[in-house]
Amino acid sequence: MPKKSEVERCPWVDLGKPDYVEYHDKEWGVPVHDDRLLFEFLTLEAAQAGLSWYTVLRKRENYRAAFDNFDVKKIARYGDKKIQELLTNAGIIRNRAKILAAINNAQKFLEVQKEFGTFDSYMWKFVGGKPIVNTFKGMKDYRPRSPESDAMSKDLLRRGFKFVGSTICYAHMQATGMMNDHTTTCFRRPELLKRRKKTKA
Repeated sequence: MPKKSEVERCPWVDLGKPDYVEYHDKEWGVPVHDDRLLFEFLTLEAAQAGLSWYTVLRKRENYRAAFDNFDVKKIARYGDKKIQELLTNAGIIRNRAKILAAINNAQKFLEVQKEFGTFDSYMWKFVGGKPIVNTFKGMKDYRPRSPESDAMSKDLLRRGFKFVGSTICYAHMQATGMMNDHTTTCFRRPELLKRRKKTKA
């Protein structure tokens, strides 16, 4: 990973937070096609609602431990005892609505898998199966939603998912590489563009 002073990064990255820098440099915008990881991001982004992503990022390992490493089948079967356990877990965001949404979304996730074969196939259809590359130059270019996230949100809500508004869906698309929103001067942008070309080939 390049040193902080050697490269230019996206303007939202706080260089004073090493874990935030690492997340940007290694994960943000990398295309994800693993169903477990897609569910992890969807759950964490739902937990983020009303909070900052960094708040959730710092609790990520706690979430993995609390939610059985985001094993969808296990989460879909959580009952009252597990819900109470989660509500007393100081390592995660103890919001009952968000915890119940995670369980509900796991159940709906399994329904989507059954219909489409994989959740990956379902989610990536909203961007035509390959990353959309934007040309952002600074913070003023970033947006909270897009026509693609609007469509994703509408369909997820129709299927019964919770905490999947368009803003949350757009954040999910950015995080999982459906949208390449690294700025034009960010060192990660060309790396991911090369990866996109290899995928297309």
